[in-house]
Amino acid sequence: MDPITGAPRESASSQAITALVLGILGVLACQLLGPFAWYLGNQELRAIREGRAPQAGEALAMVGKVMGIIATVLIVVGLVVIFFFGGLAFLAAFFGASSK
Repeated sequence: MDPITGAPRESASSQAITALVLGILGVLACQLLGPFAWYLGNQELRAIREGRAPQAGEALAMVGKVMGIIATVLIVVGLVVIFFFGGLAFLAAFFGASSK
């Protein structure tokens, strides 16, 4: 209950909570969950703007979306690093073996 008005508080939707949980897991444990958090957070924010979802989940959806973006950036950076160093290892092995 709202202490000022006495009206029952609106609770956040399950999709906003799911976006938040996926965003947290995406940043901390499994970056592959990041794009899903980004998508769900974006969909929930759209639903809130259109009035199809409760306003109480807006902050949760926004945090989930931002954390999803961060996890997605971490995936991209990790792939770039892997391909860069993998390419260097391949070139070193290829040209190192052919020069002997």
